[in-house]
Amino acid sequence: MTDTADYTPPKVWTWNKPNGGEFASINRPIAGATHDKELPVGKHPLQLYSLATPNGQKVTIMLEELLALGKTGAEYDAWLIRINEGQQFGSGFVAVNPNSKIPALLDRSGPQPVRVFESGSILVYLAEKFGALLPTEPAARAECFNWLFWQMGSAPYLGGGFGHFFAYAPKKFEYAIDRFAMETKRQLDVLDRRLAETPYLGGADYTIADIAVFPWYGGLVKGWLYGDSAEFLSAHEYKNLLRWADMIAERPAVKRGRIVNRVNGNPASQLHERHDASDFDTKTQDKIAGTAS
Repeated sequence: MTDTADYTPPKVWTWNKPNGGEFASINRPIAGATHDKELPVGKHPLQLYSLATPNGQKVTIMLEELLALGKTGAEYDAWLIRINEGQQFGSGFVAVNPNSKIPALLDRSGPQPVRVFESGSILVYLAEKFGALLPTEPAARAECFNWLFWQMGSAPYLGGGFGHFFAYAPKKFEYAIDRFAMETKRQLDVLDRRLAETPYLGGADYTIADIAVFPWYGGLVKGWLYGDSAEFLSAHEYKNLLRWADMIAERPAVKRGRIVNRVNGNPASQLHERHDASDFDTKTQDKIAGTAS
């Protein structure tokens, strides 16, 4: 469907009607809590409040990778935040992340709890806390940060732009989809050219840059995001990016991290909350359903 009517913006925009789309019920132009709700606290020093969106997956993948490296202090409780129900606007969540976006992390390992929000900030915090997955040599560290912050700056185009207008908007507009598809394909080309030069984004080693980019652009080319968007964007053209995505998708920690706080898809790939490593074997939703039946 193409645009059917011209729109003349008013001199002053006002929020006087729902904007439509999948997230209309929770979108609003103001910050702050809408209701009182304390957050639960589990047994581990690291408390994660999240949902298995691409941004949420970054942190659970990171934590599972740290545990796989033997960093036992990275044990964590992952609590489910259902953003479609507005749980991110509870007073407890807003206290951890005043921007009311998942993921949000509370580190209770020290004398005073430390709140960490924004997925890139959480990755850096955990990498520095545990001394892993972030190079220390200055040039390699800079290259890792280059790609980490590239992702943080460009993913809003992919998630907030292309994904919204292609999959979630109540009406399809040619201009918006064409504009964001063009930019998304440019970003895929940036990655494909980089990965023609090196096995990982930061260079020879797997780092937080790969962990940040994989759930977004890896998920896109593998067909996990936005329905048939991979076909629409001709994702098969990006051979180097696909090679990298396939390699990372096979990592055991990535497989575990991708299912934590997931609430859709195959029940076998849904672990709504994670409080112990054994939960992967005992508490996925297919096992819960099987027990209930």
